[in-house]
Amino acid sequence: MSTHALRDTGVLTGRSLRHILRSPDTIITTAVTPVAMMLLFVYVFGGAITTGSGGSYVNYLLPGILLITVASGVAYTAYRLFLDVKGGIVERLGSMPIARPSILWAHVVTSLAANLAAIAIVIGVALVMGFRSGASVAAWLAVAGILVLFTLALTWLAVVAGLTAKTVDGASGMSYPLIFLPFISSAFVPTASMPGPVAWFAENQPVTPIVDTLRALLAQEPVGTGIWTALAWLAGILAVAYTAAAAIYRRKVG
Repeated sequence: MSTHALRDTGVLTGRSLRHILRSPDTIITTAVTPVAMMLLFVYVFGGAITTGSGGSYVNYLLPGILLITVASGVAYTAYRLFLDVKGGIVERLGSMPIARPSILWAHVVTSLAANLAAIAIVIGVALVMGFRSGASVAAWLAVAGILVLFTLALTWLAVVAGLTAKTVDGASGMSYPLIFLPFISSAFVPTASMPGPVAWFAENQPVTPIVDTLRALLAQEPVGTGIWTALAWLAGILAVAYTAAAAIYRRKVG
């Protein structure tokens, strides 16, 4: 990205962040559902769930909850971009002497900032609930890197939804399947406890290797080859979503 594009992205990101700062409830709302799920599963269902990990259930649960937090948060990206498209903002900005990719990148950077803030809130609540990790600084940096990559991948999917949706509900509704996917993974229970066909799906969809890798890093356990599977899924989703978003955007703005 050129210096000109970076400068334009910074200016437009500032515009988007100011909107969020005026309405911080979007970040709080993003964190509410995952926190509610964490409270429900730990204090209501946790005693009946056997994970075989030997640690507290909140430690087992947190990685999946963090992914759900991001899946919830990217809905706002699709929503904000949809409003900009329908309100003529994207078309107006596209007619100005600015780098056109900066319009989309501003939404992406804003999504990354907002979702990281929501993740921080969820981790804070998890600490109050008893989450503990002796992970090294390097392990925490790896966790942060995976979460950033996951957020970018889902955000570009949200960009596709924001550019193509016909209604507000259609734009924000794209997050529902993403929120549901961790429920059929190792996020809440080990896949070995699931019936055969369900276990096969859980073990061969992207959320399970990502969750398992995050859990291993936080628990100071070997990540094995699962980290490469997780990174391959994330890189593949990101590449496909970015390519699709760029193609759709070019058709829209000419």
